[in-house]
Parts: sequence; structure tokens; C-alpha cells
Amino acid sequence: MIDIFLVPVVLVIVLVMIHAWFGRGILERNIIFTDLAIAQFAALGASISLGFFHEEYLYLFTLAFALISALFIAVASQRALHLEAFIGLLYVLGASGIMMVLSHSAEGMEHFKSLLASDILFTPMEDVIQSTLIYIAIALLLWQLYPRLKGFGKELLFFILLALTVTSSVQLAGVLVVFVLLIAPALVASMQHRFSRLPFAFGFGWFFSISAIILSFYFDLPTGYSIVFLGALVSLVSVLFLSNQEN
Repeated sequence: MIDIFLVPVVLVIVLVMIHAWFGRGILERNIIFTDLAIAQFAALGASISLGFFHEEYLYLFTLAFALISALFIAVASQRALHLEAFIGLLYVLGASGIMMVLSHSAEGMEHFKSLLASDILFTPMEDVIQSTLIYIAIALLLWQLYPRLKGFGKELLFFILLALTVTSSVQLAGVLVVFVLLIAPALVASMQHRFSRLPFAFGFGWFFSISAIILSFYFDLPTGYSIVFLGALVSLVSVLFLSNQEN
């Protein structure tokens, strides 16, 4: 029993930690759907690899498309425009591109469902270790290099590192799981004032993710979608409970 839960629990512990930090930055910038757009573009790269190259160059395509979208957003963030609308167009561009690419695949819808939310209960430990090493390298850059930069260079590094994070996360967990882990813990943590926000975000994200893994196993539910559903549900209730009523 422990063997079944070990890998997915370790995976969500790592995913929550790296995504909660980026989620805080996304909320501060008030560009909520940035991560969703980048994740969707990463999934578009993955779908091109799946649809046309039989999964060859999977990481390369996923990373390339995530970086392209991150560059677009970084440049747009320095311009006088409606940034959320711009990011929304990026999202629908990626989503429609995925459907067009996978429409030629006999298993297109299965691939699409997997890109949205993977069944992380059966993720190989080798994939978890590889992604963890990538996240550690990203965390070191955030700790050492990011605080020293200013202006566009700082913004560009933020979005590049976010794209690198999302590239691995989409392949491991899927677009919707990435979005929930980025936004839900950071949002709920920002609504409370008793505890330090980042540790609270970690604990909150671990709570609903591990709970969802256990529920999905015992009730035979798709693990990725269970994390998305429970994370969104608990977060919505928590935000309503913690927020103040407007007069």
C-alpha cells in the first residue's frame, strides 16, 4: 500500500512547493491566467510531438513552445495593452492548436485528456527524480540570480523559469493540475493573515493534493482530475470563508 502512494505523494509535495512560489508572483502581477496559457502552449508542443513525431523530441517541443509563450507574455507585460486579454488569446491559440493537431490521431481525445490532467498515481519514480532535479536548479536561480535583476530582465527570467517549470509539470501532471497548484495555494494563503503565506500555501496544497490521491485510489477516480476538483472546491470555500464582505 505504501508503495502505491509513495511516488504520487512525493510528486505532489515537490510540485506544490515550486508552483506555490510562482503562484505568489503571478497573483502579485495580477495576471492569473499566465500559467494556464504557458501550460497550454507546452501541451501544444507535446501534442505536436505525439501527433507528428511519435513522441520523439517530446521534451524539446514542450520546452520550445512554453518558452515562446513566456517570451510573448514577458514582452507584452512591458507594453501598454490589456494583458489579460492578450494572455487569453494565447490560451485559446494553444487550445485550438492542440485540437487541430490531435484530430489526425486515432487516440487524439485520450491524448488530450492526459494533457489536461494525468493519472499521476502511476508516474515512474525516474520521472519524479528527473523533474525534481530540474526544480532544484530553478529554485537556486530564483534564490541567487532573480533578486539581483531589475526591470525587463527580471520579468524575462521569471517567465523563462516559469516556462521551464511548466514544461516538466505538464508532462507529469497536466495543464489543469498545474493551474490549480499554481493558483489555489497562493490565493488561499493570501487571504489569511495568521501564518506566513508561503509555508501556509505549501501546507494547504499538500492537504488537498494528498487527500485527492487517497480518495481517487479508494473510489477508483482519475487522480489528476481529483486533484483539480478537490483543490478548486476547497479553495473556493476557503476564499469565501476568509474574505470580507463588501459594504
